[in-house]
Amino acid sequence: MSEGVHRTPSSGRDASWLVSADLLAVALAFIGQIFLTHALLEEQYGWMVLAIDLYASLFLIVDLGLPTLIARDGTKAPGMVSPAVWRTYRWQALAAIPFVLLAVLARPEDWLNIGAPTTLLVLAGLVALVHVASYAPRSGLRVLGEARLEAMTKVVERGLTVAAYAVLASQGSTSPTAYTAAFLLGATAGWLLALFWLMRTAPKAQTSASWSDLGASWSSSKALLLSALPFAITLGILPYVVRIEKFMVAASGGATLGAVFHVAQLVWLAGLVVPAAIRSALLPVFGRARDNPTEYRREFHHATDMCFGLLPYGLFGGYLVVHVLAPIAFPAAYLDGTHGASAVDLFTVLLAGWGFTLLATPTYASLMAGHRPWRFTLFILLVLLAAVVLGAGLVLNGPEENGAKLYAAAVASSLSAGVLLVLSWWMSGEMPTVRARQDEWALVLLCTGFIVAGLAMQSFWWLLGLPLFLFTKQGWRAVRSTLE
Repeated sequence: MSEGVHRTPSSGRDASWLVSADLLAVALAFIGQIFLTHALLEEQYGWMVLAIDLYASLFLIVDLGLPTLIARDGTKAPGMVSPAVWRTYRWQALAAIPFVLLAVLARPEDWLNIGAPTTLLVLAGLVALVHVASYAPRSGLRVLGEARLEAMTKVVERGLTVAAYAVLASQGSTSPTAYTAAFLLGATAGWLLALFWLMRTAPKAQTSASWSDLGASWSSSKALLLSALPFAITLGILPYVVRIEKFMVAASGGATLGAVFHVAQLVWLAGLVVPAAIRSALLPVFGRARDNPTEYRREFHHATDMCFGLLPYGLFGGYLVVHVLAPIAFPAAYLDGTHGASAVDLFTVLLAGWGFTLLATPTYASLMAGHRPWRFTLFILLVLLAAVVLGAGLVLNGPEENGAKLYAAAVASSLSAGVLLVLSWWMSGEMPTVRARQDEWALVLLCTGFIVAGLAMQSFWWLLGLPLFLFTKQGWRAVRSTLE
């Protein structure tokens, strides 16, 4: 492929591919969780999901923020994307060593009451490292306009994992270690496929090409690491923003209670792939447009309209999926209050947090793509601080009764997402833009509140949130305007 012939990123097209693939992957993951919850005891299931989450949180800083730099800067020199991935791997391999030693020596699994076999813990750690390795080639594919291929790697990863779960379940396996190995198999396949497709599609660099073509951040190792440092710190913090409540529930109530909260979070976390996919599509687009105010403003308003349009479908769709499928899919102990609260009711409370996170997507991506990445790091630090304070007050120092503790964790999670939304407005410098559309924002937030409150209380207040569907037309128009 020549340097001059390649696809370019498009927010609407790429977001469509990534959201569609992520939703399919979510559906497959949901099926996988059905296999797990039926094959494993509640405590064993808690071991597996908590170990995977724990090591994903611990090892994510090994990412070093370099895949984010690839996504930000790769459009400047597509021929340098492939070398940038291999340069990223060299640094990540060095960074992994101290964190692996930390996991071995500090044994953080003991902090969360995870009494899992050592083999399961090792496999969970490998899953986390393989996922980190997959970020660079997937970012490269997205920069090259091949989000469709990135999307396919995610579906292959999840599909193979679920197929392996099905084989184990058909053989009557009740080993959490075996199921964790199946998870590792799928993650490895997704990573290697992404790397293969990147090598196949990336244009070759011209003989005159240099690292400076990607920008000053890539001109030297020192400049590269300093430029990536804000994102590395952020990535080390970010997992705790969405997992802190679950960790607090497990630490104060045990692994079984953590498993119940995890089931409540399943579809909620799955739904978060939608704003995450939109952010992934927006990052190279905002990065390309950050020095062109007219193009940036246009893309920003399109992104806001897309989020407004998606919001009611996510709120009602998530509620219907959980209420219809959860009783069919999961053992009764997770749903009938055996452990204090129904996972379905907890999920309904979490819906507010999902809505706030989706609405924060444009300003969140703006912070990532801006000229001051340290501001993005500060933003995530402040959100984590809010989550810790809310979690400590409502969960660790809150009610002792199991059901009340679980509800407190769900409320803390949604309130943290509300803090994320407001902080993103302020720290991205887009508060004037929000004020300029304050009537729309007021309607969106009011309708979201009515919908979540009505569904949570099982009253007809949700009917007052139906005007949210009025944003469907402009959301669809925004998607179409960016499709190529």
